[in-house]
Amino acid sequence: MATYGAGGQGYSGLNGMVSETEHKIMTDLPAELLEYILCFPVLKHVDICNVSCSCKRLHDVCHGRGKVWGHQYKLRWPRLQKHYRQNECCDWLKEYRTRHTVGLQIRRTVVSISKRFFTEVVLGDSFAEIESLGAPEHFCEDELLSILNSDRRKSLTLKYYAKKILYFLRQQNILRSLKMFLEQPAEQQSALEGAVLVDQYCNPLADVSLDGISSQLEEITDKVKKMLRMKNSSHPSLRVTQGDCFAVEDFELERQVVVALNAVLYEQLQYKGNECDYYNPLNSYIHQVLLRRTGIPISLSVLYMTLARKLGVQLEPVNFPNHFLLRWCQHQRGSGDIYDFVYIDAFGKGKQLTAKECEYLIGHQVTADYYSAISTTEVLLRMVGNLLNIGKRGEGNEKSYQLLRDSLDLYLTINPDNVQYLLLQARLYFHLGIWPEKVLDILQHIQALDPSQHGAVGYLVQHTLEHIQHKKHPVEPEVKRRSAPEHVEVQYSVGLIMKHKRSGYNCVIYGWDPKCTMSQEWITTMRVHQLSSGANQPFYNVLVQDGTCRYAAQENLEPHSAPLEIAHPEVGRYFSEFHDSHYVANEELQTRYPEDMAETLGTVRDLYHRLTPSSGQASGQQESPKGPGGSSQDQKSQENQEAMPM
Repeated sequence: MATYGAGGQGYSGLNGMVSETEHKIMTDLPAELLEYILCFPVLKHVDICNVSCSCKRLHDVCHGRGKVWGHQYKLRWPRLQKHYRQNECCDWLKEYRTRHTVGLQIRRTVVSISKRFFTEVVLGDSFAEIESLGAPEHFCEDELLSILNSDRRKSLTLKYYAKKILYFLRQQNILRSLKMFLEQPAEQQSALEGAVLVDQYCNPLADVSLDGISSQLEEITDKVKKMLRMKNSSHPSLRVTQGDCFAVEDFELERQVVVALNAVLYEQLQYKGNECDYYNPLNSYIHQVLLRRTGIPISLSVLYMTLARKLGVQLEPVNFPNHFLLRWCQHQRGSGDIYDFVYIDAFGKGKQLTAKECEYLIGHQVTADYYSAISTTEVLLRMVGNLLNIGKRGEGNEKSYQLLRDSLDLYLTINPDNVQYLLLQARLYFHLGIWPEKVLDILQHIQALDPSQHGAVGYLVQHTLEHIQHKKHPVEPEVKRRSAPEHVEVQYSVGLIMKHKRSGYNCVIYGWDPKCTMSQEWITTMRVHQLSSGANQPFYNVLVQDGTCRYAAQENLEPHSAPLEIAHPEVGRYFSEFHDSHYVANEELQTRYPEDMAETLGTVRDLYHRLTPSSGQASGQQESPKGPGGSSQDQKSQENQEAMPM
């Protein structure tokens, strides 16, 4: 019998017999057993580093390509496993170091961005700093996801900018994929794949993939086949397997497919056109059409056409004005006569129309050109054009600006020389005060394409150059101290959760003015003069639960009786943490309102009786953010990461 220890001799009893035992040290164990021990979940990377430094034997067991570092890598970054083949042999220690270093670089960059771009509406081209790190893309994304998936109430500012950066990085990837898609021969381009790319670009943080969408369509196809089998068990479409290129030649067999498709899609699955909320952008995103089973003519047509082709029926897209359609040839293929086709209205539950009946949809006659089949590229331009129009109809908030930016990016990737939309993009960037250098590039391109635009171009060039010059000499932010005599009437402070007395909405304060600073036109429009104190009272900038930003009079606000989190996309721009009854201002907001945090803590203590004077002081120390990413605990965690002895 052997026991393992540091060395020496000893005795042990066995069945009443006393024998001298042999003592061995741990390093005498077989390598496989040592690896098994060192893969215990309780051991962290620092422990493995220390073990490997203790002697040559353990150093060899912990070699970079071995199980020990492979286990550590998989334990710490499980999301990255999909990037490696099963049982792949690689230098796990090198991968671990690289991923660890990238994580530190990403966090430092996100923190620096939050300090520099607090006053920007959006970050503009500063995202390129992440790309310039030269780090593996999947490492960058994994670190950003790690930030986003941490405690939902903490590190709000870090998460706010991490989300924006992840949004940008994914969009760049999707744009590259779209450009490759557009370079394919027209006959190889799939309308479904193009629609998925549009969907992904506008929803880069959503889990949308061509494989996932195709899988859902296969399920619908199987339902159609089941319906078809009941009517015609020998139908050739039943023998089609996924990926087959197949076309039904007989018109009656095609008709059977269309009938079964309509029955499944509109009767069994209850798909329908969204007449009640037609201009909702979700109607244009293919994953949302499948999820909500509703859409607009073009998105439902792409879905319908794809399903029909999977079953051997070749339908063609028709760019009909105001109402996208599909056409189905009833005679010899290749016919140019518009009366040789039946037109299918996917928005109208698959209704079949003659050429004349199509005109009843829009209330006027059109030329034969509008009945022609169009390419996949033209389908995408129509789809993106719809999103563009929705963005232009928006309310001028962050959400509508983002949709307008995204749809312009897509449109100009597909059709880069459209002067109208190039000018719109330049004006949008100029209005938002972002990417002034890119604005100049766009304007130069417009001038080369259409010299007659020199008036609009010249105006924007002049003011963009002024903007660039202004950015070189930034103005110091205004600091508002509550102790100043002119602020004596300000009752509330940043971070407090409030309720609007008249409108009933919940909100959080992120700024204030001692008097209303809006224009006289705004004051008149909002009927501020009807308030008891009119414009001559403090007004507060508030983030509202519904995602809007508003400017509310003091007399209309009151502290919320039961404070709750405000689900507003811009919360992280101003606050680092939600602390049960209030928000903790981040470093940038505290710079502008240096005395508000203490006031907020005092108000919370008085209103909700949750803090005693002694614990309030302690809480104040805990809540004071040490950086825009969160509390001192966050920094301590980061310091521990940086101390990795590698």
